Amino acid sequence: MLYGNKRKAAGLILGVILALIVMVLSVVLGYTNTSLKQAIEAYTAFNGSNEHLIIQLSRVPRSLVGMAVGISLGIAGVLMQALTRNPIASPDIFGVNAGAGFFIVFGVTFLGISSIQQFMWIGFLGAAVAAGMAYALGSAGKGGLTPVKLTLAGAVMAALFASLTQGMLVTNEKALDEVLFWLAGSVEGRKLSMLAAVLPALAVAWIISLLLSRQLNAFALGEDVAVSLGQKTVVFKLAAALMVVLLAGGSVAIAGPISFIGIVVPHFARYLVGSDHRWIVPYSAVIGGIMLVAADIGARYIIMPEEAPVGVVTALIGTPFFIYIVRKGIFQK
Repeated sequence: MLYGNKRKAAGLILGVILALIVMVLSVVLGYTNTSLKQAIEAYTAFNGSNEHLIIQLSRVPRSLVGMAVGISLGIAGVLMQALTRNPIASPDIFGVNAGAGFFIVFGVTFLGISSIQQFMWIGFLGAAVAAGMAYALGSAGKGGLTPVKLTLAGAVMAALFASLTQGMLVTNEKALDEVLFWLAGSVEGRKLSMLAAVLPALAVAWIISLLLSRQLNAFALGEDVAVSLGQKTVVFKLAAALMVVLLAGGSVAIAGPISFIGIVVPHFARYLVGSDHRWIVPYSAVIGGIMLVAADIGARYIIMPEEAPVGVVTALIGTPFFIYIVRKGIFQK
């Protein structure tokens, strides 16, 4: 635990430095050995060699995509856990990622979409529909919205959209070939042009989420307390939910439905800086980026010379942590 704003600021600066180090390692490590010198020369003295092409066309883009997606999923997890007061809330647990994935596969199968811009917009739509359905289902019935009901509703939505996605892929081999690796969650083969298409939406969501962090503190005390403090809770919840849609939908569009980053990262951030969301949000952004890029590096070595989807590695990391949260009873508080 870091006490005092100076220590928290120093920790955040250290996190940014670690993020840059992990990105450099992502550029130089892999099946084809390269060095930091070659990485620099790929942009200052390009000679058309295989190493320079790999660095420019593969390693640097996937490092930047991994960092952007990790930041987005980390922040999305914070917003969802604060909005629902549920410590295991995340875009994947609540079916938001599955909804975005279903809509994208539907678009590939029946509408013939292929560009990242089309993936992005239909991913936003799918994320919004899935989040709305989970919230409506979790709010229905006696007692209104509770963490347990919302979690069950999210699990139902995730299972529903995953089943529909698999059903479409079984009947369409062409779509299966196009999206199978993407569905497992991966940053391999992503181009800078793909990142450029979604980055404006993600960047806007990052900034607005930081601006909402003070209101997250008031909302965390309870909706009645937030209202008594003058917060317009309906507007706040709609704004925060829209940011989750942008963050999750944009991430799924470019990297597929990557799991567990949104669950694990906010808990690490809270452990380090306490309950103040003005620190939790930026810490979750940095930790999320580090975790996803590091997981992508590990994915290159698990079944070398082939590569595993990064979503497999995040699931291996996140599953024990998820079990720990449930066994500790945090989920029921």
